[in-house]
Amino acid sequence: MHDALWAPWRLQYLQHLDRDTREGGAGLGDFLSHCWHAPQDDLASHVIYRDDHGLIMLNRHPYANGHLLVALGEAKPRVLDYEPSQRAAFWNLIEIAWERMQTVLDPQGINMGINEGAASGAGLPGHLHAHLVPRWQGDANFMSTVAGTRVIPSSLDDMASLYQSG
Repeated sequence: MHDALWAPWRLQYLQHLDRDTREGGAGLGDFLSHCWHAPQDDLASHVIYRDDHGLIMLNRHPYANGHLLVALGEAKPRVLDYEPSQRAAFWNLIEIAWERMQTVLDPQGINMGINEGAASGAGLPGHLHAHLVPRWQGDANFMSTVAGTRVIPSSLDDMASLYQSG
């Protein structure tokens, strides 16, 4: 008998990906711009921090528990499309996310990356963003290798509460 691994948030992702792709979109729409322009929805969108330049939010489809996205409010596709002051603001947001992740989760490591352009794997190539993924020894277990599945042990709401209180 097999145990079930529940990941209910994946259905919303798959349904929207399919609809957006059928309608000729990139697959996800610019959810970052939507979040930027709807601060009243920060709690529901799992935005854990925002300032005058951008925001930090939980990735709804995480590689690991606590996976954060960092983006400026103004959508541009490449790092060098932003003015130097905007790039400094972007890096400042990354540092805030990094510090919050260290304080709240105390991971043994952190992967940080920026996928610029569709060829690099960017799921939202028109709105540059950074990923910060907390890591622990042994977190990439047999599920990823054998079943192509990630085990995410905490809900997005619980993780957002941790970050917001940290």
